[in-house]
Amino acid sequence: MAREFEVRREQDLPATPEQVWDAVATGAGNLGWLYPMDIEPRVGGKATRGDATVLAWEPPRHLALRATQDGGFSNTLGYHVEPAGSGASRLRMGIHWVHTGVVDEAWAWDAKTDAAEKHVDFYQHGLAEYLRHFAGRPAAYVRATRPGPPAGPDDFAALRRRLGLADDAAVGDRFALLAPGPERARVEVVVDWLSADFVGLRGPDALYRFFNGGTWKVPTWLGHHLFGEDADEEQATKAWTAWLDETHAEEL
Repeated sequence: MAREFEVRREQDLPATPEQVWDAVATGAGNLGWLYPMDIEPRVGGKATRGDATVLAWEPPRHLALRATQDGGFSNTLGYHVEPAGSGASRLRMGIHWVHTGVVDEAWAWDAKTDAAEKHVDFYQHGLAEYLRHFAGRPAAYVRATRPGPPAGPDDFAALRRRLGLADDAAVGDRFALLAPGPERARVEVVVDWLSADFVGLRGPDALYRFFNGGTWKVPTWLGHHLFGEDADEEQATKAWTAWLDETHAEEL
């Protein structure tokens, strides 16, 4: 029997339908809030992440992608964009999984669906932050993963402390983040998301995103979006990778 899973979300966004479309349907837009994914702009075109195929391409209203994998798994992602007046938009998004094969025992179906729901909420929030503060600005995407085995229950707490987050921190708090790199400059940031699974910080030229691997028994990782004119993806990736290495070393 096939297993099916669906996530649907609706949100109002502070951007025109054309701006929302550019954010969700282009490689440059995806770098600003999601992850690297170029999309060939036509039905039947390919997306570079997950080897997905474009099912619907109706700018700036409707985009749908479907990826299939060995083992009987398919994932369909859809966006519907509607004007909401005064330069705003209403976005309806959904993902639909169908799995007809054997679920990998190392990461069971319930864990997969829990991760999907929580990541959708975090990323859709990030989309709104991007459109509100950085729409249209070129971005560099920085991803780094903590070395070693899957994260333990205390790893993310240690990461939060190293960031400088107080134990009673809350969304809206502001503090100075010591960003890694040759200059080790302090950056004023605001907490835009805070949960047991994710930390989101917004700086004047960046969205900093941290993911708690311990929740799903994988290594802790980060995926940042840097909008500064001098942002160097390679250099920033090395710096944040070293930062994660140092955080891990302090935990041992």
